[in-house]
Parts: sequence; structure tokens; C-alpha cells
Amino acid sequence: MSRVSGRISRVLEFRGGGELNEGRALPLYQILGENGIIAKGVKHTASKRDVKVLTCMMKLRMMDRMLLEAQRQGRIPFYAACNGEEGSVVGTAAGLSSEDEVFSQYREHGVLLWRGFRYQDFMDQCFATKDDPGKGRQMPVHYTSPELHFQTVSSTIATQIPNSVGAAYALKMGKASRITVTFFGEGGTSEGDFHAGLNFAASLQCPVLFVCRNNGWAISTPASQQYQGDGLAARGVSYGILSAAVDGNDPLAVAHAVSTARKRCLETQTPVFLELVTYRLGPHSTSDDSILYRGKEEVTQAFEKEPIARLRKFLISSGLWSTEREEELATAEKKKLLDAISKAQRKEKAPPADVVEQVHNRLSRTLERQRRELVSRLDSYKDKYG
Repeated sequence: MSRVSGRISRVLEFRGGGELNEGRALPLYQILGENGIIAKGVKHTASKRDVKVLTCMMKLRMMDRMLLEAQRQGRIPFYAACNGEEGSVVGTAAGLSSEDEVFSQYREHGVLLWRGFRYQDFMDQCFATKDDPGKGRQMPVHYTSPELHFQTVSSTIATQIPNSVGAAYALKMGKASRITVTFFGEGGTSEGDFHAGLNFAASLQCPVLFVCRNNGWAISTPASQQYQGDGLAARGVSYGILSAAVDGNDPLAVAHAVSTARKRCLETQTPVFLELVTYRLGPHSTSDDSILYRGKEEVTQAFEKEPIARLRKFLISSGLWSTEREEELATAEKKKLLDAISKAQRKEKAPPADVVEQVHNRLSRTLERQRRELVSRLDSYKDKYG
């Protein structure tokens, strides 16, 4: 990336990529253009990893669509999809090591899908079955997987940011060869935890990668009402953190930027901030109706830049993808998804008495008493509670 001025020298530079200025002091880094053609002056050869990125994004969108429908049918109480932001999420996953510790917001389940989380694992959590690692205590899309180094999702905005910094500091003290990664939206940068987290990371020099998905909307509040200035990457610069802005709808650019940033974090044991500029095509969640606060024309224009269509065009032109292959994928994955949903619906729910399990290393007398009272009440009213 180009320097902003003589006073600002904390801008991450990439090699082998193009830049979209669009009036920004910090231009957007890009490899794949909106038309599915590699940017001028950029060298990139289509690979098997690019195909894996495309298939993962397609699977993610199919799963999101089915679970949105399941919520509308009353099968699950809530859902938040990744529609339009697959390039930012899956692209980031592709640029990380599978052992990097992820502190997610609630729209990054594509990282889990990339790392091997099964459809059944997703369904067990969303349907709160007995096999849910969270024991049914969380809302849907609040996943957790210690095995895949994915920390439990919390609804509270931005609390994961200082947590990830603390974990990164611990990794640094332990001389571990991995980093922490924390996701948040542009709305999260208005929270105090964002500023505290960046300041601690810069002051203590922690190997943490900050990934801001700037999708244009903090629920119903547009980015124009969230902040002024040149995007959000400049906020990282202001804290003395190496920063860059990336076209978040270009999964190839995201993967390369994340890989470069990760290497920098690991080698220097310092933080890096990436702003991924993307767009939320659907509502914030199933509790939201985006038609009430934004026009159809805006969403239609955003669809023209969405990541799946962009990468699909590139791989078809490269001979690594075809409509026939895509149809086969859709048929096979739809069957797997329906099977996983069906199994989750038939499974027993997580036992209510487990509500206090894993909260403390050793249950207090108060919790033990409360659990006994809960079990007794459930037993007394079996006809009502099932």
C-alpha cells in the first residue's frame, strides 16, 4: 500500500496486487476485479485453493439460506446470515493457520466451515440439541469449538476484542508460533472495548490480527452516521498499528492480505489491523427488516459486486469451474443439509440441569442447591416441560 504522508508510516504494503483509490487516502487492496478479471498489473494463477474458497462460500450461503427458512418456519428462534460477506470471512480463514485462535463476532461461521465444522455441528448448536458443545445455553449462531481454536461467540458487541488481545499476549509470553484473530463490524469500532483493545495491543505489542468487516450497516445505522474520515483502517494507524484497507468482496485479496498480515504478526510479535470493505446483502438478523431503512436499488447495486459471482467468473474463465460442477455441488450439499436438520430436530434437547455445568471449575453450594431445585421442579411438572 502507498504511504499516506511523511507522518504516517504504519500502512501495510502488499506486493502483486492492485489498488482502488476511490478518493481514499488509504486505497483498497484488490486482486480480482468486480468483473471477475484479475486487476491490471497483477499476477495471479487460479489454484485448487481458489476452488476450495469458492465451494466453501457456496456451502455457507446454502446453509444460511436453509437456516433462515428454518427460523421463518418456527424451527429455531433466531439466525444471522453471512449473505454478501462470504468473501471477507472465508478469505480470512484461507489466509490463517488452522491453529490461530479466533475470537468471532457472530457472522464468521464460515471460518468454522473452512476448518472442518460439520453441518451436523452447526445444526446441533442452532437447534440446541444434547450434542451442542454449549449445552443449549446460547442463541443460535453462537458457536464454539476448542478443537478448531474458535472461541465461544458472545452477543455483546466488541467484548471479544480485548479478550483476543489478552490471549495474544499470553501466546507471546509462551513463545507460541500462532496468533489470535478477532472479528468485528464497523459498528463495533464505536465501542469502548475497541479502543481499549487496540491501545493495549499497540502498547504491549501483541501478535493479534484485527479484522474489521465494514459491511456498511450497524443494524439500521449506516456507516455515514457511524464515523467520518477515511474509512476505519486509519484508526489502526492512529494507534501506531500497521494497517491496511482491503476489498472485502475479493476473497483472493483478503486471503493474501491476511496471510501477509499474519506473517507480520508472527515475525514481529506485533498487531495488524485490516479493514475489509464489503456489504451486508441481507438483514442484520431474523429480528431485523432492512427494507425499512435502505432502498432496493442500493442492495441491487451491491449484488453486482458480491464475492461468489466474482470468483465464479474467474474460475470458469480459468477452466477450474463449470455450471455442471456447481449444480452437482448444490444437489449434494442440499441433501446433506436437509439430513443434518432432520437429525437435529429428532434429537433430544440439551438437559436443562446442565445449565450450570462448565460455568465454574467446582460448583458452589448455592449452584448445587439451585440445580437440585431445578431438577425437582422439572420432575414435578413433566407434563408441562416434557
